Parts: sequence; C-alpha cells; structure tokens
Amino acid sequence: MLFGSLAQFWYFCHRNVETIRINKLKILRIMTVKPMADRVLVLPEAAEEKTSTGLFIPDTAKEKPVKGEVVAVGNGTKDEEMVLKVGDKVLYGKYAGTELEADGTKYLIMRQSDVLAVVE
Repeated sequence: MLFGSLAQFWYFCHRNVETIRINKLKILRIMTVKPMADRVLVLPEAAEEKTSTGLFIPDTAKEKPVKGEVVAVGNGTKDEEMVLKVGDKVLYGKYAGTELEADGTKYLIMRQSDVLAVVE
C-alpha cells in the first residue's frame, strides 16, 4: 500500500484544495495552484470566434492564443528574480508552456523566460 493510513491518503488528495462554505449549505472546492521557482501560471485569452468580416471560424482552424494574463507567480530563484506579477498581460510563444486544467478552466504554466513581452 502506498499510504500508511487513511489520513495520509486524505491529506495527499486534498492538500491543494480549499473548501469554501456558501450560505452554510453548499460546499465549493477550488484547486489552488502555486507555481514554483521561476514559473508563472497564465490564463490564455479566448481564441477568435469570428473573422473581421463576420465569418465564424471552425474549431479546427482556430489559432492558439499567444496572449494571456498572469494569475500566479513563483518566488523566483537566487539567480533570477521574479519580474512578472499577478495581473500582468503577457505575450508568449505559440507552443510555450504546459497546459493545465483546474476547475474546468485551462491554464498554461511556463517559465518566466518563455514570456516574450508584457503588454500595457
């Protein structure tokens, strides 16, 4: 058995989940993701649905977004301090980062060096 007790198993499964009570009846679970070292968590912008002339773009022809918002940052490393902060709008490479899905929302986690620019 991987875990010594049921308590260890429960802790392993729930260590990244916060429980919030709403109206004393409903319990909502939210997964918290904290990037490590020089990594950032980015919420990509939605892909374009229509062209400028009003034609709908099918899912197979949509481009991957290259713009997003930083929603969490790591502490940085001793060699490289963290320059990005939560709320920054950034541009990144088309294939940069690793896709991550939490609570039905898709995120990208990437190194700070994969970010090309901060858009103001």
